[in-house]
Amino acid sequence: MVKIGIIREDKIPIDKRVPLTPTQASRVKKDFRTEVVAQTSSIRCFSDESYKGEGIKVVEDVTDCDILLGVKEVPISELFPNKTYIFFSHTTKKQPYNRKLLYEVVKKGIRLVDYECLTNAEGNRVIAFGRYAGLVGAYNGILTYGKKFGLFKLKPAHQCHDFEELETEFKKVDLPPIKIALTGGGRVAHGAMEVLDGMKIKKVTPKEFLENKNHDEAIYAQLGMEDYNLKMDGKEFTNDEFHKHPERFTGDFLKYTKEADLLIAGAYWDPKAPVLFTRTDMQSPDFNIKVIADITCDIEGSIPSTLRASTIDQPHYDYSPIEEVEKPAFSGEKNITVMAVDNLPCELPRDASNAFGEQLLNNVLPHLLGNDGEGIIKRATICENGRLTERYSYLQDYLDGQ
Repeated sequence: MVKIGIIREDKIPIDKRVPLTPTQASRVKKDFRTEVVAQTSSIRCFSDESYKGEGIKVVEDVTDCDILLGVKEVPISELFPNKTYIFFSHTTKKQPYNRKLLYEVVKKGIRLVDYECLTNAEGNRVIAFGRYAGLVGAYNGILTYGKKFGLFKLKPAHQCHDFEELETEFKKVDLPPIKIALTGGGRVAHGAMEVLDGMKIKKVTPKEFLENKNHDEAIYAQLGMEDYNLKMDGKEFTNDEFHKHPERFTGDFLKYTKEADLLIAGAYWDPKAPVLFTRTDMQSPDFNIKVIADITCDIEGSIPSTLRASTIDQPHYDYSPIEEVEKPAFSGEKNITVMAVDNLPCELPRDASNAFGEQLLNNVLPHLLGNDGEGIIKRATICENGRLTERYSYLQDYLDGQ
């Protein structure tokens, strides 16, 4: 019988999320006829007692488990050889800070399945925390804007018990007639729109966003890739070509920077794709954006003012366009205030974990524990048996430290 272990989240900063709630763990045990245990933890959003109450053993030692389920990266010292691990590894973009993690995973013969790479045949992800990143990211963006200009005070999302309490908070918001640009078309953007719509902020088209100079209420526009990227050869934009060959395109976002007061960045960014704007662009008198809620949090990526990830406890910092350096949060009128928390779903851990666990139950475990005929697990397996899989062989130079 396969034995699954829900591992403790030991990465710092603390993450209270779980891949399976106690009720879901019990369902896995019953529906898949597997043994499930939870590693003891004092920080997760569901207590050890709640797992025990659902018939799940709580243990310290999980070395006898075949499959280990986590959320964030596992500390290198806690990786056990020759196991199957599933977590967000943050290595597929060759992130420098996790090279050593991948090196140790390969060295120890671990089979690593990355949640971010679990896709169906059409290439769409089958599991993600995106909706909650969008919900909290948009809320934090509005909270930041209100705090910067002394408009209102909102309870931080992580102090809300659940999404229901968050809704109660954001329905208090009364914004002046500002313009909000939201990038993205996936789970993150739709989560953000739930909050903006819940605040009764009027949605307009990108064209209306640019042309409407005399609006008397807060408005927002959802911007897709086609709204701010142009084909270099002047031909028609197609999503398929943009995703396959982003290097063939040039950015056209500056027209929005002249109009937007608040930018909520929720679009996936490929390092080969154009950036939204440059540091030089941010120095222009026409650059109107005052607050950036960077949900994507690509460090010095598509948004150059995202110098680092911020934390749940200290979510803000200022960026000085003139000096091109970080400044203390809310410290200068000409500074742009950045919110770049990289673990936003952690602020609503119970709701986020429950939604994630349902996707794991329905979209992943049947393939992991049964027949992977659709190749869902295979496509997301970065390495096994001491080497990178063919799909991820492009990481070899990264793995070698080159």
